[in-house]
Amino acid sequence: MPTNLFDLSGRSALVTGGSKGLGKAMARAFAEAGADVAISSRHQTELQAAAAEIREGTNARVPYLVADMTRRPDVDRLADWSVETLGKVDILVNNAGSNLPQPIDQLRDEDWDQLIQLNLTSCMALSRALAAGMKARRWGRIIHISSVLGLTGKGGRSIYCATKTGLIGLARASAIDLGPYGVTVNCIAPGPFLTDLPMNLLSEEEKAQFAARTALGRWADPRELAGTALLLASEAGSYISGTTITVDGGLLAKGL
Repeated sequence: MPTNLFDLSGRSALVTGGSKGLGKAMARAFAEAGADVAISSRHQTELQAAAAEIREGTNARVPYLVADMTRRPDVDRLADWSVETLGKVDILVNNAGSNLPQPIDQLRDEDWDQLIQLNLTSCMALSRALAAGMKARRWGRIIHISSVLGLTGKGGRSIYCATKTGLIGLARASAIDLGPYGVTVNCIAPGPFLTDLPMNLLSEEEKAQFAARTALGRWADPRELAGTALLLASEAGSYISGTTITVDGGLLAKGL
């Protein structure tokens, strides 16, 4: 076992949605710990800038690929590309996701199908594609980015809650499948983080309400998720599997 339990030297990671927000913060943490990190998103310009930022001050390779996780062929292409480019994928972080708030009686089929593919099916497909290599090497880490809304409910968030809860079930079951091969599978359930998605969806009043509902009384910086991701990705988290770690500033403790 390494002296530094958080050392990722010699490891390779893939982080979807890695061009900004939580994805970029986690990818940077992996690079600082010694891993090579591939990132993906839908936007070439954002990926190029993020890769340069993640790479700065490290010796990490940070290749990137434009891929739309709502398109199944892109998901399959990303899995193949990441193995070809990195040589192997030891750590998978399924971070790409979105939200289209709608009351249950107004849900549109096309929105349901799109978010199921993006938030849940793409995570299954990437995990399935990359798990074989992890099993063969008898070491791997799969981390799904769920949400506190995967553990509770909120009006107008039926699709989002369903997909984020689905990730928790996916992690629990696949952890049992992969555990005998030295592969751990977990979820992180973030609370209110200062990322583009909630900032664009919520009103100023709602933002203030979310901050007030946390025990810490504030929103989190994306970098505050990096430590949890590094724990689960490294030897430090070698006996953590099939569970969900909530990083919410005490939101659920205080109650929605």
